[in-house]
Amino acid sequence: MPAPGDMVERLRPLVAANRARRQPRVRFRPDTWLPRLEPHGLAHVLDLGTEDPAARRPGDRLIGRENLTALRPTADDDTEGLLALFVAVMIWGSGTTNGRGPRNTAAALRDERLIPVLRTTREAVLADDPGRAYALFTVRGVGFPFFTKWFAALSDQALILDSRVLATLNALAWTTHEAATTRHWPTRYAAYVTAMRIWSAALDVPAPWLEWLLFDLNGHPDRLTRLERGA
Repeated sequence: MPAPGDMVERLRPLVAANRARRQPRVRFRPDTWLPRLEPHGLAHVLDLGTEDPAARRPGDRLIGRENLTALRPTADDDTEGLLALFVAVMIWGSGTTNGRGPRNTAAALRDERLIPVLRTTREAVLADDPGRAYALFTVRGVGFPFFTKWFAALSDQALILDSRVLATLNALAWTTHEAATTRHWPTRYAAYVTAMRIWSAALDVPAPWLEWLLFDLNGHPDRLTRLERGA
């Protein structure tokens, strides 16, 4: 596995080629989510974001990471605020491509563990203990690609880890289990967060932006930007 300095040099040309790019907003369909959220009094979350001017279906909206950030102040010990941010995260993470998103969100909302888990993981994230937050999150229908999105919505110091990010890291010959020297996933997640903070500081980019770049490259770090390909 490359040393931290080697990883910075491997990432440097990718950052240089993509530095001007920004994470796009995600399209979602409120009418698909409404039956899952209305029974829980959370239909108002569907008003987040903006109408999609290029929508193929009337009513489609766009939601961005900035919309999640704007909800942070309301996600304290107030149950409604915690749930609203959690649902917004699930909508943003699902878009229109993950058809299981509304169903999985409904399953989580019916799980009596959800509110205590949202509270305890929020405390762990704000205490800068990502490994503990990872270990604490056990809720029906929500795996690590989504609950790490919940962590990232709570703090820019926490980061998303999903299969696309992992694919790009692996393509760069960096693995979480080697960095953590264990197969224990909470420790591996903490090692990933620590490494990303180091790399982003060395490359002078925000860690959430670097995480998105890894996601966007999806296991193909040699891929040029759309602009460079003339697409």
